[in-house]
Amino acid sequence: MSHSWAARPPHPVLRGLVTRYVGYAQENVTLAVHRGLPSRHVTLVISLEEPIRYAGLGGAGALQSVVGGLHTEPALITQDRVQRGVQLELDPLGARTLLGVTAAELTGRVADLADFGGDLARLPDRLAEAGDWRTRFAILDEVLAARAVEPAAPPPELDRAWRELRRSGGLVRVGELADEVGWSRRHLGERFRAELGLAPKQAARVLRFERAVRLLRTGHRDLAGIAHAAGYYDQAHFSNEWRALAGCSPRTWMAEELPFLQDETKDAAAESVA
Repeated sequence: MSHSWAARPPHPVLRGLVTRYVGYAQENVTLAVHRGLPSRHVTLVISLEEPIRYAGLGGAGALQSVVGGLHTEPALITQDRVQRGVQLELDPLGARTLLGVTAAELTGRVADLADFGGDLARLPDRLAEAGDWRTRFAILDEVLAARAVEPAAPPPELDRAWRELRRSGGLVRVGELADEVGWSRRHLGERFRAELGLAPKQAARVLRFERAVRLLRTGHRDLAGIAHAAGYYDQAHFSNEWRALAGCSPRTWMAEELPFLQDETKDAAAESVA
């Protein structure tokens, strides 16, 4: 398989709303089905080749550009041998500003990017016409920055709770989180679900899983050590959670996906676009 990757953070005005842009181009892809794993991000993917074929989440189908909400099961993507496109990692608390809806309205499903406004609907054509990743990322900056002029900020308590939960990797207790922001556990849970679509415990579960994924991607192979570092009770707990969230065992995922993802990590770092 031949491939190339490029990545960079967004324009400073979008920091806190978008984590990064990743451009990808692959030929002779041999993995028939890719597992899109749960993460802390609302994911926006724009294909510059054939439509993306999703299964396993609500609203799944063939779409040229897709917005995927937070989820607690794998999003199964049927892969073509040739793939080219751009993926954006959006903070869920930025969904109101960038998409005009809460992340909760996207939870557990995928939606057509064209449903969120003409400027976003035109992105696949504009990005396809651009000659390189630098130009494509500049177009994304332009379109998203225009939407960030009047940000729809969440309550500061909710923003603080989400940042602290992320900082801890999902290890802070919900009661401690509520005490820190000055809300009751019940009120925190209600506001969390209303904005992100997940309860704090569910979000913590995704964050622990995401940390385990990151450790595997960066070369760690000791599953017991990963389980401990990510906050699981033991390796059995880790393996059970992985099966629930990824739809397979850790070792099956490592055999199927890890070679491709290691290449992505290495090449995106090497080919960062300023």
